[in-house]
Amino acid sequence: MSTPGERILNKTKVPDEKTISKWIGAANYKRWKKLFKFINENYEGVFKLDDWLFGGKHGWYLRIKKSKSFCSFIPEKNRFLILIVFGGEERKKTELILKELNPAIRKNYKEAKTYHDGKWLVIDVDRDEIIDDIKKLLIIKRKPKTKL
Repeated sequence: MSTPGERILNKTKVPDEKTISKWIGAANYKRWKKLFKFINENYEGVFKLDDWLFGGKHGWYLRIKKSKSFCSFIPEKNRFLILIVFGGEERKKTELILKELNPAIRKNYKEAKTYHDGKWLVIDVDRDEIIDDIKKLLIIKRKPKTKL
């Protein structure tokens, strides 16, 4: 039986859309597609959007990057997480808008570990209301190619 937090561990097959949809659930998959569409439309041609990596016991995740990582989509059983790593300048900008963000995101941000390469913020994309906040954080991470 699968439990939330369980990752896709079959390293012989890169997950496809059908696998992801079934694994994270229909509602989470809609959120996945909504954020993916936002990135694709506002950063058209900037990022590699099919960079699936297998992290051993951490399973498969979709890394969206150019020269440096923009964010990662992490599929878990009945759950969808997004990872954004903020460097020093990005943290300063994020802290200016922190009060505007959903309380759960603020809490995650404050509790997130800061490593040598930045602050690793993991957000459980578990409801539609936080999508706009995630978009704000992505815009801080990198200015969109298109005007919003």
